[in-house]
Amino acid sequence: MDDKSPQDFAAILEQLYRNEFRRVLATLIRLLGDFDQAEEALHDAFKAALEQWPQQGIPGNPRAWLVSVGRFKAIDKIRRDARFDALGEIPEDYEALTANPDEASDENLQDDQLRLIFTCCHPSLSPEAQIALTLREICGLTTEEIARAFLIAPKTAAQRIVRAKAKIREARIPYEVPQPEQLTERLDAVLQVIYLVFNEGYSASSGTELTRHDLSAEAIRLGRLLMELLPVEAEIRGLLALMLLQDSRRAARTSAQGDLILLDEQDRALWHRDQIAEGVILVKQALSMSGFGAYTLQAAIAAVHAEAPSADATDWREIVALYDVLLHIYPSPVVALNRAVAIAMRDGPDAGLTQIATLIAQGQLKDYHWIYAAQADCYRRLGETAPAIKAYQQALQLAQQEPERRFLQKRLAELRNK
Repeated sequence: MDDKSPQDFAAILEQLYRNEFRRVLATLIRLLGDFDQAEEALHDAFKAALEQWPQQGIPGNPRAWLVSVGRFKAIDKIRRDARFDALGEIPEDYEALTANPDEASDENLQDDQLRLIFTCCHPSLSPEAQIALTLREICGLTTEEIARAFLIAPKTAAQRIVRAKAKIREARIPYEVPQPEQLTERLDAVLQVIYLVFNEGYSASSGTELTRHDLSAEAIRLGRLLMELLPVEAEIRGLLALMLLQDSRRAARTSAQGDLILLDEQDRALWHRDQIAEGVILVKQALSMSGFGAYTLQAAIAAVHAEAPSADATDWREIVALYDVLLHIYPSPVVALNRAVAIAMRDGPDAGLTQIATLIAQGQLKDYHWIYAAQADCYRRLGETAPAIKAYQQALQLAQQEPERRFLQKRLAELRNK
């Protein structure tokens, strides 16, 4: 009997769930071959841990224990429900971890999430289904969170997920990393999904917290795994560099109260210098390779910010030049907005307002709160209080995240009190 209290075990399991449930779930999906069965097995395993660990103690390898118990719970349920006429029809992978749960080492299980991402990004699924399924199964986002992130109805998000699961099951899409000759055609979707996972952690789409470090850390880990798998692909290095450079600022992005701190106001002493150094090296490597693209260019922009000793010393000319190239190869309204902000910093707020007005007139970012926040900041810098207040109000109406809302409310209060 362990001397820990039931509350201690509950706290340990809660922490373990946050840190490990994605990896445990990915392995159970591979072993069971079914998303819904794996999700049910995951919850059964954690329930069993809550009941057994206070009496038996915490196993040496908790993740492997959870995988093994979850697998056995699923097999028992399959037998009870008579879903198979004979035990021989149970997938062979069910027997992979039988003798001793601790035999399932971290090395054996660590790439299951990568296998699962390639499965979720199979070309037979639509791009929308790929993203929705990955955010649900890899990130653990709720249907409502996915819907808010992509400005769609929760019912639509749920339908995409259900249909994607059914397609994988009916088409018997394998849970595996593709062969080298198939990797390139699947890589773009996988990179996009890993970056979406990172972004949801770096700047959560909604809720009370600005960041979810667990998601960002998982995305970086998956980026490293992918680079080991395909070391010759420049964009993998570029994406990993971009994530490291952005994550390096995490400690400086919020106050002790959880309020948003913009880049130019951040305490750069809090930036993680080891991540910056690694990110800069990866950027240089990616730029020297053939085939670099949007992720590498975004990483190069992040590197300029990271290497500037202060906000005033930022080389905005170089940043605008990089955005020019990025916008040419990746014509995106969000990239155009970021370029407009950079132009406002290089040439002054009037120049930025001209660019932003064009983007607003095009209508592609009409529901994107940051375009109005950028417009408001330009007016604020020019001392034009009334249009700044109006733009901040528009941004506030659209913002979903509490720290961002508090930031916009603070800016409004400052302008109204002038």
